[in-house]
Amino acid sequence: MPWRLCLHRDPLHVGVKMPCQHRSSEGRCLYVILLMALYWCTEALPLAVTALLPIVLFPFLGILPSNKVCPQYFLDTNFLFLSGLIMASAIEEWNLHRRIALRVLMCVGVQPARLILGMMLTTSFLSMWLSNTASTAMMLPIANAILKSLFGEKDTSKEMSRENEETQAPLQQNKLYTVPTEMQFLASTEDKDLAEEKEITSDVLSDLKKEEEYKNNIWKGFLISIPYAASIGGTATLTGTAPNLILLGQLKSYFPECDVVNFGSWFMFAFPLMLIFLLMGWLWISILYGGINLRGWRAKKSNLRVDAEARAREVIKEDYQKLGPTKFAEQAIFFFFFMFAVMLFSRDPKFIPGWASFFAPGFISDAVTGITIVIILFFFPSQKPSLKWWFDFKAPNTETQPLLTWRKAQETVPWNIILLLGGGFAMAKGCEESGLSVWIGGRLHPLEGVPPPVAVILITIVIALFTEFASNTATIIIFLPVLAELAIRLKVNPLYLMIPGTIGCSYAFMLPVSTPPNSIAFSSGHLMVKDMARTGLLMNLMGVLLLSLAMNTWAKSIFQLGTFPAWANIHAENATSLLPAVENVTLSALNKI
Repeated sequence: MPWRLCLHRDPLHVGVKMPCQHRSSEGRCLYVILLMALYWCTEALPLAVTALLPIVLFPFLGILPSNKVCPQYFLDTNFLFLSGLIMASAIEEWNLHRRIALRVLMCVGVQPARLILGMMLTTSFLSMWLSNTASTAMMLPIANAILKSLFGEKDTSKEMSRENEETQAPLQQNKLYTVPTEMQFLASTEDKDLAEEKEITSDVLSDLKKEEEYKNNIWKGFLISIPYAASIGGTATLTGTAPNLILLGQLKSYFPECDVVNFGSWFMFAFPLMLIFLLMGWLWISILYGGINLRGWRAKKSNLRVDAEARAREVIKEDYQKLGPTKFAEQAIFFFFFMFAVMLFSRDPKFIPGWASFFAPGFISDAVTGITIVIILFFFPSQKPSLKWWFDFKAPNTETQPLLTWRKAQETVPWNIILLLGGGFAMAKGCEESGLSVWIGGRLHPLEGVPPPVAVILITIVIALFTEFASNTATIIIFLPVLAELAIRLKVNPLYLMIPGTIGCSYAFMLPVSTPPNSIAFSSGHLMVKDMARTGLLMNLMGVLLLSLAMNTWAKSIFQLGTFPAWANIHAENATSLLPAVENVTLSALNKI
């Protein structure tokens, strides 16, 4: 990289400009970010491997020394996320998630619209604490079992298969699940002689097509609701999805004095938004796929449809009974899960003093809370201990299995996510130290005249569209530094732009490749790209509007968004002092990189 001359004022501040040598560290940092963004979007390398590039490139290119890069991969934010992953592993180990899901479905009922609502509520609740991918993978088998009980698995009528061949052919070409219709079921139960003599009229064929279309739509509605609910539910807690934690980590890097975002304050803001969006999404999916029929809601159900719902109810009850009575391990996991949530929420809720106030200020963080709970899982017994053992000298000295073993944690915890988070934090540190974020902020003059509420909507739309094609984690890593500098330019609270950008990364509903939950649901073979596109388009629009509403109403009081905070003002003064030096980096120098 060539050296070039630039002019700076002398350190004695006598007003004499002196020549000095300056290297374009901003340009080199921009090169690394663009390279990582390309690899993340194309997946030329595994995402976690791409996240390791700053450890190599930043020191070699003179952007950041290794003793500043490597610690970014083990911040307390990473350990908070790790505690959530380990808790999810314990829940999955003892099937607590399945018991919760079946119990919810037993309460909501078995009508299609109610079942979709039950699926979405359960998936979103699980996704608040588990990863979105794990929540979707856990719920899809339950959904498939219920659907098979409602509609059957294969054609049970050989007689009707010939007459309905034209209807089934296009469905099979589109990889839709072929299910027996009510008319087929009737025909299969009739006497064979009568079936041979009876002619199939055009009205019967029309009914066949309508019934087949209804059942295929219900099947689609079930499957598409689960990944959408997982994406929505993950936004409700800081540990629900990786972008939320990346926001927390980058806030600590850019604005060390910012202490308004923690588990409790985020939950108070994001949980109501999640509930409203979930309800709106359920109505849209139910109306679009026939779960709620606005025209014929008073129409009487056929006897066969009533019987199918009764069979589904029995399947849910049977699956729940197979789990047996609640085990001691399940009760213990639920207790620690409850303590995990309560302690994170009550550590520093802001509106009242939290339990962390009993300790030295700054010593206790959410990571300390989460790791404390999950460590207990590795030695707490999975079977109810007996006091008689202590007094019976002849009792066998057998080893008691804990709630979670380290081998199980090694197998089930996605460790690559920790590296991915670390790569994002390292990238943010490089942008800050090299001055790239300040340089980008200096190029945002056209946006300074945009009203902040309009800027929120535009930012959410751009990021929601970008994340349809790229990983949500990679998207937020790239955009957060830009949003921070844009907020300083607009003289608004940085959270006013950074929070919508973060949540907007989770609003990816239109394509199968947008998120792993979408890919899992699409891989079932019952959905087509156009199904996700037409459903996800309105979901994206609803998400943008609801997020804008939340940011301009209750979020203002929770995060004090109405004023430009002192912790952001300090960063703005530092950026202003660096701006004259950064302006010396011209576009021609960047083109030479």
